[in-house]
Amino acid sequence: MIKMHKIFILFISIILFSNCKTREISIVDTNGNTMEQKVDSVLALMTLYEKVGQMNQYNGSWDVTGPASGKSDKDKLERLKNGGVGSMLNVLSVKATREAQKLVMENSRLKIPLIIGYDVIHGYKTIFPVPLGESASWDLDIMQKSAAVAASEASAAGINWTFAPMLDVSRDARWGRIMEGSGEDPYLASQIGVARVKGFQGDDLTKNNTIAACAKHFAGYGFAEAGRDYNTVNIGEYELHNAILPPFKAAAEAGVATFMNSFNEIDGIPATGHRELQRTILKDNWSWDGFIVSDWGSVGEMIAHGYAKDMKQASEIAANAGSDMDMESYAYEGYLEELVNEGKVDIALIDDSVKRILRIKFRLGLFDDPYKYCNEEREKTEIYTQENQDFAREVAKKSIVLLKNDNHILPLNKSIKSIAIIGPLADDKDSPIGNWRAKGETNSAISLLEGIKNAVSPNTKVIYEKGVSILTEEYPRGRGFLMPLNFNTTDVSGIPAAVKAAKNAEIVVLAIGEVALQTGEGRSQTNIKLVGKQQELLEAIYKVNKNVVIVLMNGRPLDISWAADNVPSILECWLLGSQSGNAIADVLFGDYNPSGKLPVSFPHNVGQEPLYYNKKNTGRPYNETHVTFSAYRDAPNTALYPFGFGLSYTNFTYSNLKLNKKEITLDGKTTVSVEVTNTGGVDGEEVIQLYIRDLVGSITRPIKELKGFQKIYFKKGETKTVTFEINSKTLEFYTVNKKWEVEPGDFNIWIGGSSTAELKASFTVVK
Repeated sequence: MIKMHKIFILFISIILFSNCKTREISIVDTNGNTMEQKVDSVLALMTLYEKVGQMNQYNGSWDVTGPASGKSDKDKLERLKNGGVGSMLNVLSVKATREAQKLVMENSRLKIPLIIGYDVIHGYKTIFPVPLGESASWDLDIMQKSAAVAASEASAAGINWTFAPMLDVSRDARWGRIMEGSGEDPYLASQIGVARVKGFQGDDLTKNNTIAACAKHFAGYGFAEAGRDYNTVNIGEYELHNAILPPFKAAAEAGVATFMNSFNEIDGIPATGHRELQRTILKDNWSWDGFIVSDWGSVGEMIAHGYAKDMKQASEIAANAGSDMDMESYAYEGYLEELVNEGKVDIALIDDSVKRILRIKFRLGLFDDPYKYCNEEREKTEIYTQENQDFAREVAKKSIVLLKNDNHILPLNKSIKSIAIIGPLADDKDSPIGNWRAKGETNSAISLLEGIKNAVSPNTKVIYEKGVSILTEEYPRGRGFLMPLNFNTTDVSGIPAAVKAAKNAEIVVLAIGEVALQTGEGRSQTNIKLVGKQQELLEAIYKVNKNVVIVLMNGRPLDISWAADNVPSILECWLLGSQSGNAIADVLFGDYNPSGKLPVSFPHNVGQEPLYYNKKNTGRPYNETHVTFSAYRDAPNTALYPFGFGLSYTNFTYSNLKLNKKEITLDGKTTVSVEVTNTGGVDGEEVIQLYIRDLVGSITRPIKELKGFQKIYFKKGETKTVTFEINSKTLEFYTVNKKWEVEPGDFNIWIGGSSTAELKASFTVVK
């Protein structure tokens, strides 16, 4: 069947070759046919029904391997057989993928293979830190490799497309999906997004261990009002281009295969029906040639937005706006043929969408072998391997951020006589897996308690007490964000035993924070403090033993202001994945010197949200000698822990900041160098960060913007000169002229270990 399928496509390509001579030659097969010629050859054979079918995606939660159980499933089955479906998601296993492809390949007229998608967000079965946590590593190499490992495992299970990476810049800790992105900074998010796209897709999508990536959510989703998921977004044109779109543009330039539009509206227009975003900016201005898939049901949701009166009009709006594939609205399959016949949707737009979908299928090699992701031996041997577990531990420990370490309480000695491990998350083997866990197994993580027991001397007395529960009952597994959470607000019966344990130990490691389902889709919160009775537990423990190390596990920035004022040591450990406990122990006992830096600001309290370092100055910037300035009366303007911040077990000093030119032209460049010295007693890594301010612009500019970073290893006592190039790409922004350009004027630069860097220099750009 596969061989005949190849011959069929090759035959059609040769027949149509004479009509395609003027096309740019890009990807050429051994017979001289370009990718575009092959795409055109298939398109030329398709009926309108089959074209619309390619624009339709089904959820595969029903059993494709058995008889259809109801009318809806029977209809889906018939459409698959008749070439009326282009993609499926949540088809999970080699067997299921093979059966789904067989339905198409053995029954449909043109035998166009399916593309199979799944939310592989931070690992497939080997689970890495949640993306926000992994972003704290500021290590692009390990982020690319972790995406590659996830792609390898997912592809071994029959999947060839992931709905990741999420590129939404977000400044609001209340938003549950902040855990799925890279934080508050467009530059950092751009660099991380490109690394993850390269990891998923590799250098050749035809390889069976790579999968197509998806840049989501296009666009503005992370700017939802009040941090409430799916909420309205109100932003100006310049903020859209300068703060939101850069990571998406970087992903498009890196060759990301697909985009996903977002649920939200932007200034009154739902993103799914936003022609300017999808056709003008993405497809035309950026010359991007992949396809756009809607988010789940977002085509139909334009009715609830009040932008479409019914499903037919929603289909018309979405197709005309450039949304190429309908995920689970059943809108395109119901109305697109009719809309084309009525002249409300141009057939040329349908053809464009179908060509984009076919193009990605060709790039994945599915036309050459529809069953290339159906190797049962790979499924048995390449998923959840020891090698992948070892790497997950490496990524996890690099993602940990040391927020506080008074009196050098850390690292701990492995031969310590007694240690109390306390807290609701101390022996939790499930929460570290996080939300959006793909096929990560329930209770499969190494817990903190297990990690510490693995690390300490056999003579160390380890005392464990839970103290309090975060929830009143265990939540049922496997239903993800659909489950409500009932927090424990009354039961403190375990605190006395925890206090006794703390009294009898030299050191207390207190594991508090959030359970897995507190963050993720549909998990927005107005309360970002420690929920339930955790604060009461913390204060009771601290009262009897001041040697407390907080291990904070969470998927969003939290209000930990009391702990910051009182507890001597705090480790931000996020939700670290499969090897969580071992990785945390590596840092606690000094086997690894923490090097993470915050990708998002931590507030003093929720009233500061949204909070971000690259803010505007306002007409009345902070001035403590005046009453009428832009500030709060009950909290600072600044973050509790700022963007880019993170301590080490050693110290780094910055000195001798130099610019080789203090005046450059609009298209010129200069280099800036700084000497960085490890002045402490142990080796370690430091993230050297470059920030720039454009002092006067045609639109107001942020007070500081990240424009470069390097993560470098230093031996104790070692000094290195670190250099950054500053050029037109570094300095350009979307100006009042509605284009990206450099404006002449004065600039300040800072280099240091966080966004509060003070080592400063200046230069000028002239015409």
